[in-house]
Amino acid sequence: MFAQERHQAILTALEKHPSITLPALERMLKASPATIRRDLTFLEKLGKLVRTHGGVLHPDQAHGEVSFDRKSREALLAKLSLAKAAAALVKPGDTVFIDAGTTTLELGRILVGQPQLTVFTNSIPLLSERPADGTHLISIGGEVRVVSLALTGAGSLEWVRRITFDVAFLGTSGIDMARGPCTTELLEAGVKGAIASSARRVAVMADSSKWAKPAAIRYADWNQIHDLFTDRPFTRTERAALTAHGTSLHVVNK
Repeated sequence: MFAQERHQAILTALEKHPSITLPALERMLKASPATIRRDLTFLEKLGKLVRTHGGVLHPDQAHGEVSFDRKSREALLAKLSLAKAAAALVKPGDTVFIDAGTTTLELGRILVGQPQLTVFTNSIPLLSERPADGTHLISIGGEVRVVSLALTGAGSLEWVRRITFDVAFLGTSGIDMARGPCTTELLEAGVKGAIASSARRVAVMADSSKWAKPAAIRYADWNQIHDLFTDRPFTRTERAALTAHGTSLHVVNK
């Protein structure tokens, strides 16, 4: 196998498995440890991976947060199913907030294609969509956060504190069954928290992967969340704990 072929094989493997051990690479490429080390040194200089003790990481994993582009390709069928189910909460004439995120983006694309809605968002990709006749698509403004393509900060907070949303759809970086929905960044947590405190109805959208990794910053309590859309199965005890907070659980099949 030529060097270029090995490099492409390593990068393809990292797209599927964000961390790989050196012995696994040796078996996969059928190459010597010295050859693997040269390949990894070359790819690390290009910024394509990060070397660790005994293995390599995809750059997204090393930086602590997966890129928007990569997240948008993960669990796509689940996100589409959640979006279709959540859209049923919205009726003509509603003022809606769509959070930045890959799952909420799929919902936003559905809603901006429907007539007679006012849709506010801090999602930069959603703002590029063309709304249906009679539907208004409005940016809340703020500072661009590149990794999530979200508008955040003081400008965003100034807007959301002035608006009462009929329904707000929030994304999440992780879910803690005891604490509530979480995110990884303080500015985004501030926007999400302000909306959760003021919207008439708050829905969180989280595919099953979010339950395995609660993030550091909780942005709302469960008693602020009216609806939870997910594809994760729940035990009777877990269902009872959520409904005790007043959260309606919507489990969607992919």
